[in-house]
Amino acid sequence: MTYNFFATLSRMKYIDRWALMRNARTETLSEHTLDVAIIAHALCIIGNVRYGRKLDADRAALIGLYHDASEIITGDMPTPVKYYNRDIRDAYKEVEHVAERRLLEQLPEDIRGAYAEIFEGTDIEEDKYMRRLVKAADKLSALIKCMEETGAGNGEFRTAQISTEKSVQKMAEELPEVKVFLEEFLPPYGSTLDELLGR
Repeated sequence: MTYNFFATLSRMKYIDRWALMRNARTETLSEHTLDVAIIAHALCIIGNVRYGRKLDADRAALIGLYHDASEIITGDMPTPVKYYNRDIRDAYKEVEHVAERRLLEQLPEDIRGAYAEIFEGTDIEEDKYMRRLVKAADKLSALIKCMEETGAGNGEFRTAQISTEKSVQKMAEELPEVKVFLEEFLPPYGSTLDELLGR
């Protein structure tokens, strides 16, 4: 018997994000999930080193890679639509859960539980906090995309950047790891390779 789970996941490269907006450069779901994984890992490392937490940074990166896997089935729901009101948000959450279950059904039963835990999480406090950092990494990735687009002269992303900055700033009030990332790691985004390498 064969299983479609990984072949289905490989289709993330075909899902474009920010569908309602004119993009200077299209961002795929694969690119976004890699960025989220890298940033989530970094936030957990910051939490462990600077704030004495005991977060599993490797697991955070893994969750970041899978966090939007349901969009292979649903597509990328634009934020203004997804969060228009509570009814739409709740309905979309249910659609995401159905899509995640559909993906998990594409795995053999004996390993399905290991992947279900990546998608659904646990009740352990450290896991809950880590997932908040993954969510923050998702927002930071969106902010970076907005910065790249406005930096390329695309005014289409101007209001998205403002609203995303507000969301990230609010997260930084509760999550010190996000504040550190904003202050120490976000400013160089948009620099040229020569600037980044100090040439």
